Amino acid sequence: MTKKRKPLSILVACLTIVVAVMGMNELWSCVGRGDKLPSEVNEGKPTTNSTEKNALFAAQEAEAAEAADAEYENLEAPDEGLSQRAYENLEQPAELRNKQEMLLFKSQFIISYNIGNLCPNYVCWSLTPSRAKGKVQRSNKFHADITMNARNSVESFDYNGSGYDRGHMCPAGDNKNTIKAMDESFTMTNICPQNHQLNTGMWNDLEVQCRDWAKNYGTLYICCGPIFDSSTPKTIGKRKNVKIAVPDRFFKVILTLGRVPKAIGFIYPNRACEGDMRDYAVSVDQVEKETGMDFFYQMDDKQEDALERICNPSAWGL
Repeated sequence: MTKKRKPLSILVACLTIVVAVMGMNELWSCVGRGDKLPSEVNEGKPTTNSTEKNALFAAQEAEAAEAADAEYENLEAPDEGLSQRAYENLEQPAELRNKQEMLLFKSQFIISYNIGNLCPNYVCWSLTPSRAKGKVQRSNKFHADITMNARNSVESFDYNGSGYDRGHMCPAGDNKNTIKAMDESFTMTNICPQNHQLNTGMWNDLEVQCRDWAKNYGTLYICCGPIFDSSTPKTIGKRKNVKIAVPDRFFKVILTLGRVPKAIGFIYPNRACEGDMRDYAVSVDQVEKETGMDFFYQMDDKQEDALERICNPSAWGL
């Protein structure tokens, strides 16, 4: 004779079945969402290598920077102060001392021009991700700066037969987002006599690297220019009133505020250079010592000091 089940036993059995069904539904819902099942977690160990993590981090920084750029570009009330970035003209050094200086404001960069040596003291600009992705074709049309006095204005032909390239400070590749900016990058006030192998080699490599950094980290604040080690440098130019000084070295400082603020400097001799970028990397403090300029002075002093005293190429993927 079959023994009847007690009501309590039946209730427990039913509850067991319900819990089991709910558990299976939860597991299947995890799969539907693309989440991992508990058995797939791999005991909490990382499932991506460092290269993949860096790529993901860079993509997140670039996305955040592009969103910020779009936000500022869409603001319609500059008089309310909302369109001002936290640091205005962060790329521009403090006012120069003991150097002739004429400030020339182009659409996308600033030139501190020296009438005495007919070279810029520096050229500075902010390189945004959108600028780094520009598609305007390179013009290659070097021309005099119409804002300069004709008597002291450098023409493209003044470099003819000198043995030096017309070396961009703010590169054409950083101005491919507008036709006007591309044309301005070929203005002779943005140019210095530069060794051909440096111009087409490691200096160009650094320019390309900066565009990659802008795409990955967001806006870069950049300043570069010549360094003269002698008070009587070599000059080029056959016209009596146009003698262009030849730099001994070139500097570049770079800052990104990103999610992890960092800064770095570079100094290259004006000749063919061997090695790689790490060999020419220095702290921003070192560049300030060599040039007498004060970079990123608009920042909080504590943060500025911390960023400028460190030279860590590894932090930039070098």
